[in-house]
Amino acid sequence: MPATPAWPPRSLPRLFVDAELSAEAEIALDAAQANYLIRVLRLGPGDQAKLFDDRSGEWLAEIAHVGKRDAVLRVVGHLREREAVPDLWLCAAPIKRARWDWVAEKATELGVARLIPVRTARTVVDRVKDDRLRAHMIEAAEQCERTALPELAAMTSLDALLADWPETRHLFFADERGGGSFRKALAAHDGRAAILIGPEGGFTDAENAAIRALPASVPVSLGPRILRADTAAVAAVALWMAGRGDWSGA
Repeated sequence: MPATPAWPPRSLPRLFVDAELSAEAEIALDAAQANYLIRVLRLGPGDQAKLFDDRSGEWLAEIAHVGKRDAVLRVVGHLREREAVPDLWLCAAPIKRARWDWVAEKATELGVARLIPVRTARTVVDRVKDDRLRAHMIEAAEQCERTALPELAAMTSLDALLADWPETRHLFFADERGGGSFRKALAAHDGRAAILIGPEGGFTDAENAAIRALPASVPVSLGPRILRADTAAVAAVALWMAGRGDWSGA
């Protein structure tokens, strides 16, 4: 007897919608999403897609109406709850556009709870386009079957970040001047955490001293090789996920 295929199939398209989903709800898609389903994938009334809202998890929906530039989906079932997210923040100095977009995508895939762009003395990017960055995060979540998105915080200065730092959250500081073993630091510091990654030119002496003066700061090393800022961010998050996050089965 042949096996019954899994339903709904994993190949169904997935879309993020910025509206709370519920049974029988009707969701009007924006023009870009409608174009993707109707003209790119060539779906029509009765065809199905998966939706998630970063609030209530993932839902199965059917196309109920197709217009020239819009589409309406009707929610028909709840597939799973919103996933649990490890309490990790990534605080990083923005870098050039394509590489910063990549950092946001990988932070989403790896399960970071919050992304905080941090302006430092040597940061080469003055402003962050939140809409574009969030679009990259949404696309990463859609493709990787995530049901949660990282919170994207407003860009802040390093001084402001340190001044308002919560006492109970460890700040693992990637110190190119020489920090301790990240593995040993993870073994000694559990609970809420954040990772701080500097700009391409590194932190100034004054910034380094200010970060080290923070009681919650834990200077760590990312190994014997010099890493680019984007590589350092992803490597540090992966190390934390393996040591303190939800990669226990990896």
